[in-house]
Amino acid sequence: MSNIAEAFTKIESRFNASAAAGLDVVFQFSVDDDAHHLIVKDGSCELVAGEHSDPTVTLIMDEQTFAEIVAGDINGMQAFMAGRLRTEGDMMLATRLSDLFNL
Repeated sequence: MSNIAEAFTKIESRFNASAAAGLDVVFQFSVDDDAHHLIVKDGSCELVAGEHSDPTVTLIMDEQTFAEIVAGDINGMQAFMAGRLRTEGDMMLATRLSDLFNL
């Protein structure tokens, strides 16, 4: 299992179902040449390898940035402001990741 896949498993285990009530969204992560997406729907979360055909928001970063966010060394906003994280789609939704996944 790759380091990225292990990190996604860690993220999925931190899912806060109460914060996801009423949501029906897809977070896609493009980390270097690897893609995964998290489907969050009505308090549940499903991790899927590969790209989604119509993600609500896509977060684009390198593996080092992703690892630092998962480890808690930096948060997504810090990475975004430093130019290490880009988003496509619903940028405001991306700001909810820390609440949804206790990052």
